[in-house]
Amino acid sequence: MKVHDMEKTMQHAPTVNTSGNQASPPAAAAAVVDEYLRRLMIPDPDAARELVSPELRIRFTGGREMRDPAQCAAFNAGRYAWVKKRIEATEVVSGPSDDHAVVYSRGTLYGAWPDGTPFEGNRYVDRYVVRHGLITRMDVWNDSAEWLLERAGLAQS
Repeated sequence: MKVHDMEKTMQHAPTVNTSGNQASPPAAAAAVVDEYLRRLMIPDPDAARELVSPELRIRFTGGREMRDPAQCAAFNAGRYAWVKKRIEATEVVSGPSDDHAVVYSRGTLYGAWPDGTPFEGNRYVDRYVVRHGLITRMDVWNDSAEWLLERAGLAQS
């Protein structure tokens, strides 16, 4: 497994609780999402693919539909020289059963634009649906488009 350099300001969700039993379903779902993001931000889409369902549906910023983590990595490679996530919180909403949860990851992006100009503080929110331990849905929102408009002198105050 590759070592990651992604900064995180939150604790990893435990995979085993203190009694030694399996983690609670919410903690397990949060751990799946945290590990998926770690792998995707390396970027290692092949390793990230191990945590997703074959039925994965991704809706990226601007409503772009995708089906595979490699498409996310390719999109990021075109928009940024490099990009990482500084995770501020991972929040879990229990689903209708122990095998279904909705996980929100929120924080900021940092990295460099294609021309090498650094940035940080670009807000993001990702929403994941985790079923039977695999990600089946991923929705991505961030402020990158607004930041690009500002860089082009087109943003309104």
